[in-house]
Amino acid sequence: MDKKFWGIVLVVILIFVGIFWATNHKSKAPTSTGETQITNHVEGEGKSGVTLVEYGDFQCPGCGQYYQLVKDTAAKYNKQITFQFRNFPLTQLHANAFAGARAAEAAGKQGKYWEMHDILYQQNGAYYSAQQQGKTYSTWIGATNPLSFFTQYAQQLGLNTAQFKQDYASDAVNKAINADIAAGNKLGVSATPTFYLDGEKVEPQPTTGSFAQLIDAAIAAKTKK
Repeated sequence: MDKKFWGIVLVVILIFVGIFWATNHKSKAPTSTGETQITNHVEGEGKSGVTLVEYGDFQCPGCGQYYQLVKDTAAKYNKQITFQFRNFPLTQLHANAFAGARAAEAAGKQGKYWEMHDILYQQNGAYYSAQQQGKTYSTWIGATNPLSFFTQYAQQLGLNTAQFKQDYASDAVNKAINADIAAGNKLGVSATPTFYLDGEKVEPQPTTGSFAQLIDAAIAAKTKK
């Protein structure tokens, strides 16, 4: 057999090897299941069609300052608007911020998202208030192991603590928080709290009157349409 014959055989072998590699490589390629959806924690009946969205950080002192104002505003306009909270933990500034978001999301798996949301912000306010007075207050914000505090809160809320811990550490919770962060980054969110009213960024002052003025105008504009 001459060299030409063996050259043809080699070419054929290489072709089959290439086909096998391509087929095998394709079978091992990761399949896309779509991006994780942003969270959907909402309150209110929203009869006017107006939506107020907050991007917040549970460890942020500014968010803690706005917490009660936002809560009161959401209650006042409960029938008219929808209020939505999305996670935006500023991890470079607040070491336990992502952990706080995990705790709220884990509680949400058992139907207690807003209850955990409230506890986290109430503890936020107590912590920073004590700091301003030169006192110490032991809570999740300054803890090296915040999960121990979160578990106590879960017990207070009557949650299954074993399930809570499992959800807290889950990839699903992690992805949900990251989806919120990605949505916030896309909008250009860089600080907390950041508010959007019907898709438009607004900067209410920390007063109920400031929120009311913005929301009343949004409702009036929606009604005219």
